[in-house]
Amino acid sequence: MIVVDFDPNVVSFHGFAVKWYSLAYLFGLIAGWYLSLRNVKKTSLNLNKNDIEELFFTYGLLGVILGGRLGYVLFYNLGYYLKHPLQTFAIWNGGMSFHGGIIGVIIALFVFAKVKKISFIALGDMVSLVAPIGLFLGRIGNFINSELYGNVTDASFPLAVVLKKVDALPRHPSQLYEAFGEGIVIFAVLNLVWRYLPGTREKHGLFSGLFLLIYGIVRIIVENFRTPDIQIGYLWRHVTMGQILCLPMVIAGIVLMIYAFKTRPDKGDETSAP
Repeated sequence: MIVVDFDPNVVSFHGFAVKWYSLAYLFGLIAGWYLSLRNVKKTSLNLNKNDIEELFFTYGLLGVILGGRLGYVLFYNLGYYLKHPLQTFAIWNGGMSFHGGIIGVIIALFVFAKVKKISFIALGDMVSLVAPIGLFLGRIGNFINSELYGNVTDASFPLAVVLKKVDALPRHPSQLYEAFGEGIVIFAVLNLVWRYLPGTREKHGLFSGLFLLIYGIVRIIVENFRTPDIQIGYLWRHVTMGQILCLPMVIAGIVLMIYAFKTRPDKGDETSAP
């Protein structure tokens, strides 16, 4: 059994601190930007280096932060923020939602596609290839912070961990389960298909659909090993808010994949901006 007691701060000085979780966001954006510079050359998207930089460090950054924060407020703790509305802006106190973040990113991508007059769905496919990197790093950040922790398990379980900042009980390292499933698995599947089945690159919506489908399935499964947010608990029996929010993702993923295989590349992309 592993005992975990990480310092969430990389460095701290006179009340100012750089946190591992913040660096996870930064490195995720940098990695996504770097890989997309290479991937965009193999797509029909007419984007240059400056466009990719703007996509990740302006549109993407705003989409993740604003969407993630508002999603947490609306989905996970609305009662508290209705009573303390100014705390909505106190993101340094924690509280981000993946589902809110993905909605924010989708909106940001839609606006970016309109501004640049490119295909929104093809853009989503390109971003889906690199998004798992940020998810992987974010879950590692959750583990370092001893947050979003797992259910109590038997001390003899080989992967059991004790999070000293939480309690002295053996728990599932659910953050690492999610890092593996949401990060490594999705990244491997999407990028292997991209690399070894190049004909799929023209099936706009396929990679976005795969991303949504696999993420939704992984999250629904892993939520069974994760302690629900204390202010919500289980919504019904052992069903969590995260599982409920993943159902539309699974459905949307299936719809996008059907669209991808039914739409012929020579027809053009009907979702391209005018």
